[in-house]
Amino acid sequence: MPPTTAPSPSAPATGSASAAGTPSAALTERLDAARPYALSAFRVVVGLLFACHGAASLFGILGGVAGSNGGTVAAGTWPGWYAAVIQLVGGVLVLLGAGTRTAAFISSGSMAYAYFDVHQKAALWPIQNGGEASAMFAWAFLLLVFTGPGAISVDRLFRRR
Repeated sequence: MPPTTAPSPSAPATGSASAAGTPSAALTERLDAARPYALSAFRVVVGLLFACHGAASLFGILGGVAGSNGGTVAAGTWPGWYAAVIQLVGGVLVLLGAGTRTAAFISSGSMAYAYFDVHQKAALWPIQNGGEASAMFAWAFLLLVFTGPGAISVDRLFRRR
């Protein structure tokens, strides 16, 4: 009987993950195939939530500006009104997947500014200074800058034509 040798850990795998025959390899393969669609769902949810913040600040819907009992941000005030416009427009663009990378870049910068200019003055950690939403939105949008819109988006629809 010829001797058998185990493959080297540094050797590249051959064949597909499902050929390995393990349930975890098959699951990984299926999850990898769904990644672009999951990214699209992530983009839609982040864009919707961001647009809701802008709509609340500009139009007083969904409870209005935090602590105002349905109030709005005065038009043209710095930085609140401009942030609300970026939130509404950027959120809708990201939700639709139209100009995703650009809209996400501007939105990420807006939230980074909000965190460092407004929240970090109060305390270092987001949990202490109320900046969790700003920090999460900044990083979520930065991720979308690098990943793009996913499988289902207006960007992809026009790129195919």
